[in-house]
Amino acid sequence: RIESGTEVFEFEAVALAPVVTDCLERHRARAEGKNLQLEAIPPAPDTSGAPAPEVAAWADEESVGQILDNLVDNAIKYTPAGGRVRIRWWGQDGLACVEVSDTGIGIPEQDLPRIFERFYRVDKARSRELGGTGLGLSIVKHLAQAMHGTVRATSRLGQGTAFFVQLPRPP
Repeated sequence: RIESGTEVFEFEAVALAPVVTDCLERHRARAEGKNLQLEAIPPAPDTSGAPAPEVAAWADEESVGQILDNLVDNAIKYTPAGGRVRIRWWGQDGLACVEVSDTGIGIPEQDLPRIFERFYRVDKARSRELGGTGLGLSIVKHLAQAMHGTVRATSRLGQGTAFFVQLPRPP
């Protein structure tokens, strides 16, 4: 439905802080079961010490939640016990930016260009063992694009992965 353009999105100003909080709460039990630290890092206050303004995206709230759920689910799945999963968000140049990073196993450089393809799995045996379908990152990419945004990833083997999602700010 997303790819064909038949998915109906309800665009509104979506405050990122509550969506991030809800996502982390949904995944907290699984993370604690693996002894993983979950962190939410809101925008920093400005230089005057005033609190940072609320960061909102012009997006479909359910879709933003699904993007975060897929990224946090993967981060938990591929981060060994004792690691960390972090969500950071901020506003920049008319964009709402979100980073989901982990201290997991990482993705080989040669696989990075393909991770957003449907059914692509970096490690076929391990993905099957952990229950992955190879659709999560494809869904993330298509949802971000359908909301006029982008997603990209950086990774270092044995050190972790970071996903960056950018969505437009409210008009």
